[in-house]
Amino acid sequence: MNAKQTLHLFIEAGLVDEGIAEDILQEVAATGKSLCDVLADYQITDEAGYYTVIADAIGADYVNLKDFAVPPEVIRLMPASVAQMQRAFPLGFDDHVLQVALCDPLNQQTMEDLRFALGLDVQAVVSPIYQIEDLIKKHYGSDIANLDLVLQELGGGIHFGPEGEMDVSELENEANSAPIIRYVDLVLAQAIQDRASDIHFEPFETDFKIRYRVDGALYEMAPPPRHLANPVISRVKVMSNLNIAERRIPQDGRIQKIIGGRPVDLRVSTLPTQFGESVVLRVLDRSTVKLELESLGMPTYIYNYLIHTIEKPNGIFIVTGPTGSGKTTTLYACLNKINTIDSKVLTCEDPVEYDMEGIIQVPINDNIGLTFARVLRAFLRQDPDRIMVGETRDVETAQIAIQASLTGHLVFTTLHTNDAPGAVTRLIDMGVEPFLISASLEGVLGQRLIRRICTQCKTTYEPSESVLAQLNLTAQEIGDKNFHFGSGCDFCNNTGYRGRKGIYELLNITDPLRELINQRAPSVVLKQKAIELGMLSLREDGMRTIYDGETTIEEVLKYT
Repeated sequence: MNAKQTLHLFIEAGLVDEGIAEDILQEVAATGKSLCDVLADYQITDEAGYYTVIADAIGADYVNLKDFAVPPEVIRLMPASVAQMQRAFPLGFDDHVLQVALCDPLNQQTMEDLRFALGLDVQAVVSPIYQIEDLIKKHYGSDIANLDLVLQELGGGIHFGPEGEMDVSELENEANSAPIIRYVDLVLAQAIQDRASDIHFEPFETDFKIRYRVDGALYEMAPPPRHLANPVISRVKVMSNLNIAERRIPQDGRIQKIIGGRPVDLRVSTLPTQFGESVVLRVLDRSTVKLELESLGMPTYIYNYLIHTIEKPNGIFIVTGPTGSGKTTTLYACLNKINTIDSKVLTCEDPVEYDMEGIIQVPINDNIGLTFARVLRAFLRQDPDRIMVGETRDVETAQIAIQASLTGHLVFTTLHTNDAPGAVTRLIDMGVEPFLISASLEGVLGQRLIRRICTQCKTTYEPSESVLAQLNLTAQEIGDKNFHFGSGCDFCNNTGYRGRKGIYELLNITDPLRELINQRAPSVVLKQKAIELGMLSLREDGMRTIYDGETTIEEVLKYT
């Protein structure tokens, strides 16, 4: 359930004062705790009170499912695939109406999907989420167990054609067979349930691997038999409206699907390899991405700087970092803040990751010559106030962006550099004149995403001197500060980590730095001067998160 939407119910019920609502949401974002736990910490309500407020708001009953017995004939009314996909559990059947406990009772779409899938009238019941999930696992098995069953079904008796040349109708028949459809749906549901950001289907000579990335690390699923590579990959291509007969060139597509009762966008990319097509799905799950600046967990001084900067009438603001460091999310959160009725906002992206109401978004298409530079030129004739350029890749795009900022537009963009000062030298290396950069650049935010310690198995320990030496610290310097790690539990799949948070460094372009930019000073000199003027480096911000007990020394050393 969306924390902001749910908290609004407590404000309407007079249980939460609007003055502390923002603090509660920040606490949810910063700690990774559920809204129910945070409200309990604030002594506003307990578990029963929390779910009762939600039940009252939608006109439903609250039912505690501890020791709740459900007749087998009621369980049989809902197939396992529906229960798992919609995160719903049937509790009773009375007068042709099925009572169903929902993990997200505020989502009306889930109710419609259940009525359609079951052909029954459905009535929502509100219960604790963990109780519903436990009952689904107990009575319907986990997705992993179902995956094993489908694999057994696919392994025995069902065989698909040879890997060589096949006509389109054969490929379509394979891709649309019921076991393959069910298997792919379960793989996607399992990956999204585990909060995957990417799903990889990889054919090798004797293996077919399926891996997914959670919190930046790759994990492998139980590998299906090699002969399933062709039908499974064809199924993904059918879902994303790609040409399944074309296996010689890369293709890009998109899947929009309701998984686990919530809408998920999957960006699909195929790549021809020696042993078949490799397919990667980027998961764009809006419910797991916080598009509010307040929920990104930034240090207060950076948050205040951004709030001030995004209201400026002109200039360029750059977010920098490697692929997968959360640059786009930060820029979307900035745009979300200034997306008001009196402001025209245009973005050009490759591709558009999240649809935002009230913002004109243009997808880049290099195949037809629709480049960043070309779109940016067209933007200037569209009377914009703010412009976002997904990525500044070449000097032409950089020069037009700078001209746009100098003619009274605020421009946001990203660059791939290792740190914030490196963005300036990258622009100069591209061929942009230093005097144009110093005149237009307002600031550069460098960032990384590091894994957050699991709150359920967080353990205190004392680091060795050799580890401290890597951070240039001594035992005397750390004094009585505590260090933590995750010992591993079911909640975090025994990784010790769950979720990620950003660490940041902010280069505020002031007059002393503008002089150095005009002198073409190297990145090292810019960085030294910025630190003199008060810039905290990524490593220093990482140290703050270690001392706050949010991450481990290893994570900070890995990314800074």
